[in-house]
Amino acid sequence: MKNRSYEAELLDADNIPQKDLYLNLKELNNINTLLGGHNITLKGIAAFNLKLNKTYHLLDIGCGGGDNLRVIADWGRRKGLQLQLTGVDLKTDCINYAKEHCKAYPEIHFICSDYKDLLNQNTTYDIIFTALFCHHFKEEDLSILFRYKQQHANLGFFINDLHRHPLAYYSIKFLTALFSKSYLVKNDAGLSVKRGFSKTELLQLLKTFTNLEVKWMWAFRWLVIVRNNGS
Repeated sequence: MKNRSYEAELLDADNIPQKDLYLNLKELNNINTLLGGHNITLKGIAAFNLKLNKTYHLLDIGCGGGDNLRVIADWGRRKGLQLQLTGVDLKTDCINYAKEHCKAYPEIHFICSDYKDLLNQNTTYDIIFTALFCHHFKEEDLSILFRYKQQHANLGFFINDLHRHPLAYYSIKFLTALFSKSYLVKNDAGLSVKRGFSKTELLQLLKTFTNLEVKWMWAFRWLVIVRNNGS
């Protein structure tokens, strides 16, 4: 666990059979619900102290099955917030799954696109976030992504991702071996932890950002909040 792994996850492959991908998305939502991943995303949004009399546009890069956006939409409705939510994902099947499961949420929209194509667009958002996305990439790609987030997010951005730790690794390997029916989850859950981050690594990646918070969250997650000046 001393150094990040760069071994590719099965989920990053092309042409995953749809039924296998859909089972993976369903189980990832269950894991994020039971282990508090969705709540961490909500804490990231709440940190920006959104007001009731304004509409906010949020962008989820690497949205997968859209589960985070559904949770955010429900939270926003309970709070009386006006939210416009956009999810971007590379995989067509992920977008189709997300659209099917978000039919009751007109405030949610999806774009099927490589996130790198966003880097050449001038669209701005109020908050840009990623959840369990950054660990899929090498440091040089993340540096470019973080600069994009800062330049295109009016209030700022946040990251919800994994803390690389032996206890996290062996716990998720044990749990998925017992309960998962997805070969993608069984293979990738532990590997995702090995691709996760130490606090020192995150601070090094974000060393050019000044208004920065890095918080450890249960279960073995990092919540990184970067505010733009004045937010």
